[in-house]
Amino acid sequence: MDKPVNMKLNTDEDRVDAPATPPVSMPTVFEAIVKQQAIAATYNRGSVTLAPHVVYTKHGEFYVDALTLERDGKPPREPKIGAFKIAGLGGMRVTPRRFTRSELFNPKEERYEGVTLLAIEG
Repeated sequence: MDKPVNMKLNTDEDRVDAPATPPVSMPTVFEAIVKQQAIAATYNRGSVTLAPHVVYTKHGEFYVDALTLERDGKPPREPKIGAFKIAGLGGMRVTPRRFTRSELFNPKEERYEGVTLLAIEG
């Protein structure tokens, strides 16, 4: 006679958020970081020019933290590194505009630990 099989159903605590399939624009972000060239894209129905500093995963999604260089053709009031969901950046392209690593970027921040895919050097 067969022995009974003990089965355990998975709970939400057992699930690990695996990253989703990378967006088709992922190579564009990687190229921009490696070449230290800005990217232009549409985000929340506006145009943005970003200096990408790091790509990482959070809750199974892909994010890029970037310094906003322009929003709708105007520089921001104050420089800051913002988090952008890569899937939300439409029409992304690398621009000829070069940038250097911002002093505001800290690659050792806890939120990047173990989830960084690529970060700017320097």
